[in-house]
Amino acid sequence: MLSPHALRPHLEGVFGFPITPFFADGSLHLDAFRRHVRWMKGTGVHALFVCAGTGEFFNLDREEYRDAVAAAVEEVGGALPVLAGCGYSTAIACRFARAAEEAGADGLLLLPPYLVQAEQEGLYRHVRAIADSTACSLILYHRDNGLYSTRTTLRLAELPSVVGFKDGHGNLEQFARIILEMGDRLAYMNGMPTAEMTFPSYYAVGCRGYSSALSNFAPHITLRFNEAVRAGELTVQREILSDVIEPICRVRDLGKGYAVSYVKAAVNLLGSLGPQGAGPVRPPLVDLPPDHLEQLRMVLDSVLTRYPAQDSTLSG
Repeated sequence: MLSPHALRPHLEGVFGFPITPFFADGSLHLDAFRRHVRWMKGTGVHALFVCAGTGEFFNLDREEYRDAVAAAVEEVGGALPVLAGCGYSTAIACRFARAAEEAGADGLLLLPPYLVQAEQEGLYRHVRAIADSTACSLILYHRDNGLYSTRTTLRLAELPSVVGFKDGHGNLEQFARIILEMGDRLAYMNGMPTAEMTFPSYYAVGCRGYSSALSNFAPHITLRFNEAVRAGELTVQREILSDVIEPICRVRDLGKGYAVSYVKAAVNLLGSLGPQGAGPVRPPLVDLPPDHLEQLRMVLDSVLTRYPAQDSTLSG
């Protein structure tokens, strides 16, 4: 496990958020997960966040979660940092945090607490309890009902294990204020859905990393996009946004929960995990119906014709 001090420099760039494959009956397909993680390790992403939003953390029991995190740590073999999602109520989040630590994770992405709208003091105590329960580094995920004020972020940043702040709320003014207050004490990440769409704006205010669902099926594109943003290549940025990201966003917006469902569907359409593929999503998510699946197929055909991968095997 990397210490918070050792992990902090790795939290820049493109972060892979692997899907969690299931069999057709909905059970965990750990072998497919291992193959997918093993492939993602070599794509050029800068860290892997397993069993998080794209990996259906909310659909995994603790045993499945522990097994998947341990499998990812084993497959990566120290080549990249491996972080895991963590959430639910405070007591349950502490149990998941300990399971991730036992499995060898380097850090945790703290998803919003289950259901409740908490006062800032409550959010502080929630994170403090998790920090007290594990030696893993922690990243705050600012979204939905887990919104941290600047003052609360400052208080939490006093904890040695808190190393990052990921924004999935989209209020750039508030995000900029937090960066101005915190300076380089934390790593800052864009966690908006299909984060490539907004990364140029986030980069401009000081954000240096983002989560990428595209890393599951087209990592070469998102890595090139990241390079273009950092180098100020506006033409390349606009071309990728127009040709790839915006069409994918249109499919994503066809149904609720599609920010996860379309990613599994893309991996299945490309056939990169063999006949069983990545399998279905688990309820309460739903898989893409045939008409939406066809729209995604057309987008992928266009995208990969225009931006072919150097390796014809996209995963597995």
